[in-house]
Amino acid sequence: MKQLLLTYLRPYRWRIGIVSVLVLGQAIGNLYLPTLNANIINNGVAKGDTTYILQTGLIMLGVALVIIACSVTSAFNVARTAMGLGRDVRRDLFRKVESFSQSEVGRFGTPSLITRNTNDVQQVQTLMGFLSIMLFSPMMGIGGVIMALRQDVPLSISIAVILPIMVVFLFLVLRKAIPLFRTMQSRLDRINLTMRENLSGVRVIRAFVRADYEEKRFATANRELTDTIVSTFRLFSIMFPVLLIIMNLSMVGIMWFGGHRVDSGAMPIGNLFAFISYVMQILFSVMMSVMLAAQVPRAAASSARIQDVLNVQPAIHDPVAAIAFPSPDGHKPGLVEFRDVEFRYPGAQDAILRHISFTAQPGLTTAIVGSTGSGKSTLIGLIPRLNDVTEGGILIDGVDIRKVDRADLWRRVGFVPQKAFLFSGTVASNLRYGNPEATDEELWHALQIAQAEDFVKAMPEGLYEPITQGGTNVSGGQRQRLAIARALVKKPDIYVFDDSFSALDLKTDSLLRAALKRETRDATVIVVAQRVSTILHADQIVVLERGGICGIGAHKDLVDRCETYQEIVYSQLSAEEVA
Repeated sequence: MKQLLLTYLRPYRWRIGIVSVLVLGQAIGNLYLPTLNANIINNGVAKGDTTYILQTGLIMLGVALVIIACSVTSAFNVARTAMGLGRDVRRDLFRKVESFSQSEVGRFGTPSLITRNTNDVQQVQTLMGFLSIMLFSPMMGIGGVIMALRQDVPLSISIAVILPIMVVFLFLVLRKAIPLFRTMQSRLDRINLTMRENLSGVRVIRAFVRADYEEKRFATANRELTDTIVSTFRLFSIMFPVLLIIMNLSMVGIMWFGGHRVDSGAMPIGNLFAFISYVMQILFSVMMSVMLAAQVPRAAASSARIQDVLNVQPAIHDPVAAIAFPSPDGHKPGLVEFRDVEFRYPGAQDAILRHISFTAQPGLTTAIVGSTGSGKSTLIGLIPRLNDVTEGGILIDGVDIRKVDRADLWRRVGFVPQKAFLFSGTVASNLRYGNPEATDEELWHALQIAQAEDFVKAMPEGLYEPITQGGTNVSGGQRQRLAIARALVKKPDIYVFDDSFSALDLKTDSLLRAALKRETRDATVIVVAQRVSTILHADQIVVLERGGICGIGAHKDLVDRCETYQEIVYSQLSAEEVA
């Protein structure tokens, strides 16, 4: 937590300095009031001096006004500091997660990353909301001890007995509380995971009649979180009564011994009242410290989880000295070369892809086929650097993609993933995701190519029809066509389609591919396909088997000489269709 606060509080040092001065003024005022009160009792009431009482009373009123002004101003600056800290941490967490590769996202898990950017940041932000108390408590505690000694040294021995008892008790409580707070955050992650899975997989749950099972699974996670929270609050529910008992017994003892000292004339009665006030301030500062003690362990656990994310060095990053892609100089841009590419996941024993070498030419369509698990999606995910090759290299227009800024790379690649995803907003906002400057005419043209024009026109608001998160208010086929249109609006040099036509019927698929071929005639098109009938006329077909290439060529060549391709083709088409 120390590292996190030192990093993110640096821009707010001047506010913290102002708060420190204001809290110091507030503490001095609070420590001065009991002495003024003692003076009124000893010098005013005892002597019947009304003028002295009024004068001192006015001074007390002025001190009280100063305390109020300091309190309000410090509260304002603390709030600005805490909110600013939370904003900055959330911003950097989001930026860091945006830079993660798939392996880093998988390492933490999506629900955990969401919890860290919401609940964990809130815990640290809440702790900073107690900044005034963090400064005020030690000032009042130390100042209270000094002022109590000024009133009566022998009676101050009681403080030396009370404070160690309270400190030892607090230490024992916190030693049990810190592990509970850490457990609480991890179980909150599990709640988010279970809820996310249930919302995302609601159709599967209903299709397999597993609603009861999922309810029990959520109930288990909920019960474990509840039990942890109850244990934590039970611990603190014991702590506060015990502290109150110690405080009340202390007051009884002080009143008893202080009364005897007043009776013997060793101590003025006004000093006794002041002493009691200072002891109350000392104990009150301890109680405020207890409030912090309840928040600090949870914030410390949360800050450690935040720091874990911020400390991660993404496996995929921009080069220190990036180079630019060459200018076209009369030739078509978008030449993609795989040179002896190998890829394995971190920690994996075997490579997913081995010795992959082929070239995808501009103006031509390269299809990638293979059995399930052969590495098709992994292969094309290497082009936009969703993962990085572990050996070999991928070149675009002769430049290794690891030597250019990822933003430059992504601008040249239009990627349509296997699972089409739409953002909350409108049809237009989704289509303009890759090109914010695109006109309505360009959007309609892209929709026409993607065979999405008819259903968008049928929507009540057309291009400005609302789209829910994930595009759940449109069908799977419509989502795919909108995702394809989004890539077309971007007008990249390289189109990568990861089985992006699987939800389309054969007629729509055929029309879309014909229109797409005309639209992308100058671009490089790489297509992963499960249906062989849709890639029979591809200029080049790459056949994958167990992570390696077992055939490259046109359809007719592969049917004659590639056994794996033959098996795929004859499993889907008749002999007449193959011919």
